[in-house]
Amino acid sequence: MASSPLSHAPLLEVLDGRPPLRRPVWMMRQAGRYLPEYREARARAGSFLSLCYNPALAAEVTLQPLKRFDLDAAILFADILLIPQALGADLTFSEGEGPVLSTVANDKQVAALKLEGAADRLAPIYETVARVAAAKPVNVTLIGFCGAPWTVASYMIEGRGSTRERARLAALAAPSWFAALLEVITQASIDYLVAQLRAGAEAVQIFDSWAGDLPARAFSRWCIEPVRQLVAGVRAQVPDARIIGFPRAAGTNIIDFAQQAGVNAVAVDAGVSVKVMRDQLSPICAVQGNIDPLLLLAGGPALDAAVDELVQGLPRRRHVVNLGHGILPSTPIEHVSQFVARVRLRDSETRNEESGG
Repeated sequence: MASSPLSHAPLLEVLDGRPPLRRPVWMMRQAGRYLPEYREARARAGSFLSLCYNPALAAEVTLQPLKRFDLDAAILFADILLIPQALGADLTFSEGEGPVLSTVANDKQVAALKLEGAADRLAPIYETVARVAAAKPVNVTLIGFCGAPWTVASYMIEGRGSTRERARLAALAAPSWFAALLEVITQASIDYLVAQLRAGAEAVQIFDSWAGDLPARAFSRWCIEPVRQLVAGVRAQVPDARIIGFPRAAGTNIIDFAQQAGVNAVAVDAGVSVKVMRDQLSPICAVQGNIDPLLLLAGGPALDAAVDELVQGLPRRRHVVNLGHGILPSTPIEHVSQFVARVRLRDSETRNEESGG
C-alpha cells in the first residue's frame, strides 16, 4: 500500500473534532474508470452491477487507489441505486446511458416496495465492507455510503438521471405518495448504513447529488429534514457514527444544511468559495472539498494553485481535502499523483510554520 505507516487515522481525527497529524485527503470516485486496473476488474465481473455484488472484486477495486496514492480513506465500491433495487425496483446500467430504473408515481407503487428482505439482498455489500476493513492499513479510514432520500427518490420517479422534472414537480406538489416514498427510502438507508458500520465501515457519507434542484423551502423539507432523520436513525443504533453529508450544488442552502442535518462534516462542490468554507461552515462542522474535477483533469499550475488556496486557507483540524464531485473517467493518473503530492507538500509547510520550524 502507498499509505504511510501512521498509526492514527487523520480523517477520523477531523471528523471527531481533533487536530490531525496531517491533513486528510481522498477523492470521490477514486476507484473508477481512470484506473486501468479498475477497467480490468470490471471486465472480469462482466457488468457494473455484477462488480458491485461480487465481494472479492468489489473489495479489490475499493483498495486499488491505495496502492497508487497516499490517501487517507477508501470509499466502498457500490452504487446509490442498490437501495431501490433492494426494495424491488428493476435496475439496469446501459453503456453510455447510465442507470435505468422502473418508476414510482402513486401510492400503490410505493406500497409495493419491500423493506423486508432488503438486508438479505444487500448482504454482498456488507461482505465487501468486511473484506476491505480487514485488508486496509490502520491509518486509512473505510467510508461507507448511501444516496440521500431526495436523490434516490428522484431516480425512482424519473427512472433515470435526466432533467428530473417529474421529481421536482412531486417535491413542490407534495402528494401523499411522495412523502411515503421518502419515508421508505429513509428507513432502508438507515438500515443500510447501520449494517455497513457494523461490518467495519468507520464513517459514512450521504450523497445528495440532486440537492441543487430544490428551491429554499423545498430544500429544507425534502433535503435537510430526511437527511436529519437518516442521521438520527443511524445514531440511534450506532451512537458514535461519523457521518459526512454532501448536498451537491446547494448554494446558500449549504449553511442551513450544516447547521441542521446533524452531520460531522459537510462536503462542498467547487461552487463554494474557500472563504465560505472557512468563515461560515468550519465553525459549524468539518468541511470537505472542493477541488473542481476539471482542474484535476487539467493538472499543471492551475491545479497546484487551487490546492494551495485550500490548504493555506482552511484550518487542518476542520478540513478534509477532496474534489467538488467525482473524478472524471479521462483524468490522467499523473494528475492525481500531482494533486496528492501537492496537498502533502503544502500541508507539511503549514505544519512547519505553525510549529515555528
